[in-house]
Amino acid sequence: MKIFKKLLLLMLIIMCGILTSCASNSVTPSNGDDDANNGYKNNKYLVAEEEASFYFFWEQQRTNPNLKSCGLIPDRYPNNGLASIASVGFGLAAFLVGVENNWITFDQGYERAKLTLEHIKDLDRVHGFYYHFYYENLGSVASGSEVSNIDTTIFIAGALAAGEYFKGDVETLARLIYDDIEWDWFVNKTTNNFYMSYDASTMQMKGAWDFYAEQLMMYFLAAGSSTHPIEKKVYDAFTRYTSSYKSEPFINSWYGSLFTYQFSHAFIDFRHLVDDRGINWYQNSVNATIANYNYCVDQADKFITFSSKAWGITACDTPTGYSGLLGTLPSGRNSITFKNDGTVAPCGAIGSICFYPEKVMQAITNYATMLDGKLIGDYGFKDAFNFEHGIWIAGSVIGIDKGITILMIENYRSEIIWKTFMQLDLMDRAIQVLGFTKTK
Repeated sequence: MKIFKKLLLLMLIIMCGILTSCASNSVTPSNGDDDANNGYKNNKYLVAEEEASFYFFWEQQRTNPNLKSCGLIPDRYPNNGLASIASVGFGLAAFLVGVENNWITFDQGYERAKLTLEHIKDLDRVHGFYYHFYYENLGSVASGSEVSNIDTTIFIAGALAAGEYFKGDVETLARLIYDDIEWDWFVNKTTNNFYMSYDASTMQMKGAWDFYAEQLMMYFLAAGSSTHPIEKKVYDAFTRYTSSYKSEPFINSWYGSLFTYQFSHAFIDFRHLVDDRGINWYQNSVNATIANYNYCVDQADKFITFSSKAWGITACDTPTGYSGLLGTLPSGRNSITFKNDGTVAPCGAIGSICFYPEKVMQAITNYATMLDGKLIGDYGFKDAFNFEHGIWIAGSVIGIDKGITILMIENYRSEIIWKTFMQLDLMDRAIQVLGFTKTK
C-alpha cells in the first residue's frame, strides 16, 4: 500500500464520523476471547492506526542489499538522517503483524526479516551490543552515539519474535546475533545493576538501571541466554519503590512516563507470571496506566490539552524538541521528578490498550476526529500535540512510538506477539532463573 492510498483510507474514516463504542468495562484485556477482537474490528480508527503504523516500518526500511545500511529503519519520519536499532527491533516484530493481518504475505515477511538480519548482524557492535543510532544511509555508527543495552534488547526481542514466527534462516540468524550478546559484561559487579550505556570513545560505562523502568525485558533475555547469562541477583538489585495516585499501589518508574510500563509488555505476556516477591508486572502496568489517566484528568484545569479523552503522558516530541522527562505522579521516591508542558502523545494511551481498553478507545476516537483529522499524517497519528500556546502538532512520527503502538494493538487484538515470544525456550529458562511462577 502506498502512502497516498493509506492517507485516502484514513481520511475516509474521518469523514464517516462514526463514533463506535467498542470496549468492555474491564480494565484488563479479554484474554483472547471475542470481546477484544470485536472491539478491534468495531473501531475503525484503531484498525487504521495499526495498519498505518505497520507501513512506517515496511516502507521506510532501507532494503538495498548492496548498501551497508540495508535493514536499518529510520529513527523518525520525515527522516533526520539517523536509524534507531530499537526501531529495527519493533519493525521485525511488525512484519509478523503484517502477515497476521494480510497486509503482506508470509513469504514477503520472511524474506524481509531475513534480509534485515543478514545485514544488521554485520553492523559495528561492542561485546555483541549495538549502538543506539546509526546513519541511515551509511550504516556506520552515528557520531556521539552510545552502545545501548536497552536498545539492543528491543532489537533482539523483535529479532527473536520474528525468528520464532518465521523459522528457517530468520530463526538461525536471530539466534546467532542473540548468542553473541555478552549480557554479563554490562553488569556492575559491585552493585549487580546493569549499567545503562557504554561510551566507546572513552571506554567508560555510564548510568545504572537501578530503578524500575522499561528494562524489565532485559533481565529475561539476559537470564535466558545460553552463552552469557546473568544471575537472579541482577533482577533483584534494582529499587522497587511503591506508591500510587488515585489507583492501587504499584512500583513506579522515575519519571512516571507511560512507555516505562509498556515496552517490556510489548513482547512478554506478564499476565500469569508472579515473581518470588509476589509481584505481577502486568497488574503493575494496569495500576500505572490508571494513575496516569487520573493525573491527566486532575490536571486538565492547568493544561488545556489534557482531558479524559486526551491523556497518556510519555516520552515524545514537544514544541521545544524531544523530551524523555514527561510523566505523571507517582514518580521517583514519591516526589515530582518529571516535567510537563501539556504535550500529549497518542502512543501514550494506545500503548496501554491492553491495560485500560475502555479509556484508550475513547482517546483514539478523540485523536482521530479532533481538528478535522489534522493529527493524522502519512503513517497514522503524528507523534504528539500541544494546545497550551496555540495549536502545535508534531511534524514527525517516531519509530519506537509507532512500534509500541502496533505491537500493543495487535496483542489486544490477537495476542500474537505474546504467544510467539512466550514460546521461546529462553523464556522458560529465564522464568526459572529469575524465580517467577506461572499462575496459569
